[in-house]
Amino acid sequence: MNHFARRSAVQRPPHRRLPAENFFIFDPMAVKDQSKEDSLNLVVDRIVSSLKFPETGRAAPIPEFDSLVDMLDRLRAIVYPGFRSNESSLEKVKSDLKTHLNETWDLLSRQIAIAVARHFEACESMAREDCNQSTNTIEKPADILQFSRDLATDYMARMPTIRERLVTDVTAAYVGDPACKNFDEVILCYPGLKAVTVYRLAHELYKMKVPFLPRMMAEWVHGETGIDIHPGAQIGEHFFIDHGTGVVIGETCVIGNHVKIYQGVTLGALSFPHDKSGRLIRDSKRHPTLQDNVVIYANATVLGGQTVVGKDSVIGSSVWLTHSVAPSTTVTMEKPKLRLRNPADQMHILDFQI
Repeated sequence: MNHFARRSAVQRPPHRRLPAENFFIFDPMAVKDQSKEDSLNLVVDRIVSSLKFPETGRAAPIPEFDSLVDMLDRLRAIVYPGFRSNESSLEKVKSDLKTHLNETWDLLSRQIAIAVARHFEACESMAREDCNQSTNTIEKPADILQFSRDLATDYMARMPTIRERLVTDVTAAYVGDPACKNFDEVILCYPGLKAVTVYRLAHELYKMKVPFLPRMMAEWVHGETGIDIHPGAQIGEHFFIDHGTGVVIGETCVIGNHVKIYQGVTLGALSFPHDKSGRLIRDSKRHPTLQDNVVIYANATVLGGQTVVGKDSVIGSSVWLTHSVAPSTTVTMEKPKLRLRNPADQMHILDFQI
């Protein structure tokens, strides 16, 4: 008899049900615990006392995350017509595009107005020089609603240009991945393209100096794909992220055309410069530059604002690079040595280069 059979064969006493009157039915809402009420009121008072509300006692609303996700879904339907629903004819595509453009304009103009109002309210609670240190900060408009409508109109007019740039990214993925069968597969399946699509949509808002929204868009797709691209990065045409998980691209990165990077690549900052008062200098060039036709393989790390990877260069897997390399350079780690212990002979060790 095996172990489990022996356990099942053990005789157990019959289960006895206790009479219902032996149970104490307790409704925690039926008794008011004064000490609990006092304790929670104290917590509320301490949190509220730390808030910095305007004198009116009413704070501006915050951007609506659900609306932003809805807007992103519509924007992707605009730049990839026919891929978010089954539009079966040219007329249906045109009709749906007009609907998406109208509804996206409504969503975007509202969210820009909320973001701008919230931004300047947040600035009121900070040192003004800290809030306006970045050159990417907008001037406070006289009429926030009209300002937001104008920005939304300008942004929607950029959709054809964004789509043209994305077509080059789709092409780069197809050309760069032998496992890819056609362009449709790239658009439907590739997380790298999803991240780059949202980056390009967010980057235009970043250039327009819209607060909050570009970063919220970038962080949403970061959670969806594991790819973290700051909307401030400058990325050229035919950009391809293969596999993608764990990729980080910092705000001041400059990336040329026909660049390909693999999963786990970090294009980050080597250090964070401070001014004489100890505050971060926010507009310095902190992240590297990749010139045209660069390939960076998995888990490589390239750091520093003065680091330039010259055109046609290849950075191998797991490289840690903190200085510039000339064009047409190949950078690789020395091949590691593996030591294998043979289970048939514990004293036998195999040493070889991989």
